[in-house]
Amino acid sequence: MEFTKELEEAIVAPGPQGFHPPSAAELGVLPPDSGMGLKFGHIVEEERAMEAMAHSMFTRKNATIFPGPMVLWAWNDHAADKAKAVLELAAQIPDVLIIPMPDYRPKYPKVEPEEVINPNHPNLTIWGNKIEACIFIGVHCHYANLTLKMIRAGTNCWTSAICAEQGHEDAMFTVRDSDAAKIRRAAAVFKRVREEMGIKLPEDSNNVRFTGLQSKVHGGKTHTNPLDFSIESPVDGHAAQFGHKAENMQREA
Repeated sequence: MEFTKELEEAIVAPGPQGFHPPSAAELGVLPPDSGMGLKFGHIVEEERAMEAMAHSMFTRKNATIFPGPMVLWAWNDHAADKAKAVLELAAQIPDVLIIPMPDYRPKYPKVEPEEVINPNHPNLTIWGNKIEACIFIGVHCHYANLTLKMIRAGTNCWTSAICAEQGHEDAMFTVRDSDAAKIRRAAAVFKRVREEMGIKLPEDSNNVRFTGLQSKVHGGKTHTNPLDFSIESPVDGHAAQFGHKAENMQREA
């Protein structure tokens, strides 16, 4: 197994770990310095953390990207450019799901696990879709760490986090200071790892898999090309519309 030795030495280990496991900070895990990342709670070079993310997403069931509010909504050109980069990352992962976290409000009395993930009860989306590996991106740090800890407590999902600030120590794998350029660098690492593993993308580039609800919205289609939901980056002088596109993936009916 790829991570056998690392799992034996893991500080932030996969769950389920019970009702109230200690936070990574309680276990002595601190955010990495600039240029570094975390792998199971240990500081490693940033690219090693990206490689670990890629291996987990390529080898575990129902790999999913959870984009948060900071990349879902095109509230400025920087956010829109990052959103486009997220779709470029998704384009490197065969059969990946994309389930958004559009806001942080509790979704009572019911969560629709094929529509959203919510930080107050993320386990419902993980369980409902049988997700065993995921990437959080564009989620504010305090909500991300809460969510990541809850996932570790109640599920067997391996978590990764691509963070715009200091990194998420409660993720099994994380990198920090992630602007659009770094997300594209992660996409390049995923491409290299995928090719080294001999994993091919579909010839039609339709590598994102719809949930059942998303499929109904899109007339029964099961897969799509993530780049179909992206237009040119605002750094090229165009306004991106990923926020509206992402919303439509969930709400058109």
